[in-house]
Amino acid sequence: MSRRGSTLTFSTHGATARKAALAAAPLLLTASLAAPASAHHPFGMGDSTGLTAWQGLLSGIGHPLLGPDHLLFLLAIAFIGLRRPMAWVIPLLAVGLGGSALSQFIPLSDAIAPWAEALVSLSLVAEGLIALTLLPAQWLLPLIGLHGFLLGSTIVGAEPTPLATYFLGLLIGQGALLLLVTACSKGVVAKLGEQGRRLSAGIWMGIGLAFAWVALID
Repeated sequence: MSRRGSTLTFSTHGATARKAALAAAPLLLTASLAAPASAHHPFGMGDSTGLTAWQGLLSGIGHPLLGPDHLLFLLAIAFIGLRRPMAWVIPLLAVGLGGSALSQFIPLSDAIAPWAEALVSLSLVAEGLIALTLLPAQWLLPLIGLHGFLLGSTIVGAEPTPLATYFLGLLIGQGALLLLVTACSKGVVAKLGEQGRRLSAGIWMGIGLAFAWVALID
């Protein structure tokens, strides 16, 4: 191969690596800063029975943003490559909140909790398969419902007022993030390219598997 051809090949591979690094950076940063989310309230608020209305609101906003596996799940929607990403905001938000509401009637036992957290982490693997077109995008709906169920299980036992403000916080936090990632989706997918997206999906699936392992052995 000529020197010019070698330079071109090196440049192409370098561009792909840079694109993958760009997509994987927020995932790796979030994974390095925290372990999988556990069933407690952010900001040291204690258990659900002692929450005030204001604390319920902050907890609802904070849970989707501070729980690393849930945050990664929402961010990853940006580079799945949905055909009409903005059209997914309301269905995803509705199913996620529906899962949180369901958890108020079906308590999550301590024995099942680690397995549920592992399943939530494995949802990142499923998203990787969606990005690779090995699973249909419709899988996002039951997956975010599972996330919502685990988020809602942390507020079981709360008084009606903090429970209502917690759900309002979830609506605000998840809604804002879903609007952001879907608005950026087409630009992110175009910038990554096909090879960058595939490599990023592999990294993303690895993080999901690591989170699931930690949830089960912790």
